[in-house]
Amino acid sequence: GAPPRDCHKTKMASRWAAAFGRGAWRHARAPLAVGATAWASAVSFAEPEALPQQDPEKRKGPCVGAVEIVRLPHLTDLGFKSKEASNTKSFGYVKYISDEECVLGDIVLKETATPKPLKAYMRAGPREKLHFEPGETRAAIVTCGGLCPGMNSIVKNLVVTLRHYGCSKVYGVRGGYRGFTSLGWDGPTELTDEVVETWHHAGGTQLGTSRGGFDADKIVAWLEAKRISQLYVIGGDGTHRGAFKLAELCHEKGLNIAVAGIPKTIDNDIAIIDRSFGFMTAVSEATRAIAAARVEAECNMPNGIGVVKLMGRSAGFLAAYATLASQDVDLCLVPEVPIELDGPSGILPHLEKVLDRKGHAVVVVAEGAGEDLLGTSSVVDAGGNRQLPPIGEWLCDRVKAHFKSEHKEATVKYIDPSYMVRSVPADASDSYLCMTLAHAAAHGAMAGYTGFTVGLVNNRTVMIPIPDLVAISPRAMRAHGRTWERVQSITGQPSPLSAHAGDRDHTSRD
Repeated sequence: GAPPRDCHKTKMASRWAAAFGRGAWRHARAPLAVGATAWASAVSFAEPEALPQQDPEKRKGPCVGAVEIVRLPHLTDLGFKSKEASNTKSFGYVKYISDEECVLGDIVLKETATPKPLKAYMRAGPREKLHFEPGETRAAIVTCGGLCPGMNSIVKNLVVTLRHYGCSKVYGVRGGYRGFTSLGWDGPTELTDEVVETWHHAGGTQLGTSRGGFDADKIVAWLEAKRISQLYVIGGDGTHRGAFKLAELCHEKGLNIAVAGIPKTIDNDIAIIDRSFGFMTAVSEATRAIAAARVEAECNMPNGIGVVKLMGRSAGFLAAYATLASQDVDLCLVPEVPIELDGPSGILPHLEKVLDRKGHAVVVVAEGAGEDLLGTSSVVDAGGNRQLPPIGEWLCDRVKAHFKSEHKEATVKYIDPSYMVRSVPADASDSYLCMTLAHAAAHGAMAGYTGFTVGLVNNRTVMIPIPDLVAISPRAMRAHGRTWERVQSITGQPSPLSAHAGDRDHTSRD
């Protein structure tokens, strides 16, 4: 674990000068032909000296500042001695990732932008030196919060990787954080390759899960009693806040324990990362519910309306992506966009027009939509999540009442597949993502990093300090972003928002 290094500066001027020095493309206005002669006639190279002189200010490249790598806490930086074990001996890798390799957080730049530091995250992967001696290492894995496709896949790949390293024991803690401390619950399960061999084929989590029950002192005492060297926590932003408290408490108590997280959310609302594992599987399952709603709407004449409620407490990514994937939806309602019932931007007049045009309609609504109309609840669950109003049932009632007041017949069918879309096994794409995330977490912890989580950033696996992740989570979808524009192009629904309104906030994402 090397100490933090200075920021690494990337200067683009020399690259741009080299690019201009190699010549430039000049497109001739020639008819297309076949073969190499066509390319020669249509496109030619101009030598640098033949180019007209340009204003240096117009030829300069994007204003790029320093690249600042977001460093992770390392156990040696916290005062713990490293074993400096050879990874080649324990795992057999010949290709290692250095601490200098990083992935830019934002790859979209403007040429005219004011120079600013570019934030980058440490690339995940095996390191040449290990902080822990594998044969002396004991690990524990816990799954927390709601279900999500791929949880078993994460656990299996963690076990396989840690066993490949040669870890002496890997425990599975049952029932979330409560499994560390609750009396009468099943004790931890020792996990081996044989035990987890087929876990990835099952939905849910074989370890079980729960909400609440977090007691940092008791959990750390359990880790110390079991002589645990590494703790892997699979859960959402709330679970990650708890994981970082455990990392801090381990340090305070002088325990040489690495704590690593793997972000999990069916809503895809965890900040920084491209997407969370299981999300695309849930989108695929949601489209099946939408297809069923379309069949119901088409077959129940006249004016059949199918309403599908999907998960999405504070972010409508699942509803939006399912709408885009299915392309059968006529109205999509999400938490980020307020609902207007009547008027030029009203959803009820829009449904009337859809029914007049094709005789049926399909509606998708996220569970967190409509709080501006139904109000918010003060009731929270064990995990601290606020109880949501029954938007699906309320919407069905309003649609029925509206068409009745217009003296029009309408048949409304309501489908709530919320728990079906999250309880299935991960599909092929998410299974692959689960494997890479599990490997990244195991490699990072074995190298001695702690208080970190893993995820895809610009399609590269990185390690992220947990405080950075939870500080801006949960994120939301931009109400004027490209994703929502695409939804409107599919549904044709009106927008109640001003075209000149700004984005919701800096945590939003297209």
